[in-house]
Amino acid sequence: MAVPERRVTNTEIARHLGVDEDWISKRTGTASRPWAQEGERLSDFATRAGAAALDRAGLDAADLDLVLVATSTADEITPNAAPLVAGQLGAERAGALDLGSACTGWLAGLALAAGQIESGRAEHALVIGADFLSRYLDFSDRDTATLFADGAGAAVLSPASEVGGRIGPVVLHSDSSGSEWIKLERGGRISMQGQETFRAAVSCLASVSQEALSAAGAELEEIDLFVYHQANSRIIRAVGQRLGLEPGRVADYVDRFANSSTATLPIALSVAEQEGRIAPGSRVLLASFGGGFTWGAAVIEWR
Repeated sequence: MAVPERRVTNTEIARHLGVDEDWISKRTGTASRPWAQEGERLSDFATRAGAAALDRAGLDAADLDLVLVATSTADEITPNAAPLVAGQLGAERAGALDLGSACTGWLAGLALAAGQIESGRAEHALVIGADFLSRYLDFSDRDTATLFADGAGAAVLSPASEVGGRIGPVVLHSDSSGSEWIKLERGGRISMQGQETFRAAVSCLASVSQEALSAAGAELEEIDLFVYHQANSRIIRAVGQRLGLEPGRVADYVDRFANSSTATLPIALSVAEQEGRIAPGSRVLLASFGGGFTWGAAVIEWR
């Protein structure tokens, strides 16, 4: 993972919005969030996260067959982020492309990369989620200005050994009937219908969790950690309550990292591993929900 050093507290945002900082923390679960400084580039942070993932995997960038960058906020419309990241890493023979699926983008990338490896068309893939949403905030909008952050996270996928490393199946869905509820138009600012999005997110995340468990032949009690898209703490708690999960089995890092869209799942996995909440052999359920609407889930075995 790679996040900007700059931290923005609720106190600073509360002054812009004319609200109490406790109102922000109760509504979102966030105390502070990383925001990029002027001049910092998303592709650079995606590269840092990718380099860290390669180092953890003990793999050279030249061995990569595929570099996927899930993002809604690339530095330019073109060139896309992925070829820039591949170039900075030295992934000279890798195909490189961006994925657009809002907050579900990194999970969709996981599905595509796993499919390429399972089919034998790729051996090593790098899947990155990176978004700089602070640059698209409307500071007169309480529904969005308090929620979003910047960051990048990454994972390397390679063929599994005889033991461990299984991914999925990854269950993915979409429904365009909710497309007006979360929007970022070209040259515009993020807008969101908060209550409608909250209800849809909780319902879809709870339902797709059960779908992913069924697809993997797993039960709720067999999962060591549930890692949901870190949209806000209220959504994460509501999904956990709907599924009857103990809070300690559900990752919630919204207080430190807020909602960085495609980056939240790999950032949460990185932090959970650092804190010893997952280890080789752990079974983790991943699920995400984003604009479009798009959503999905998968059970993975940690390596």
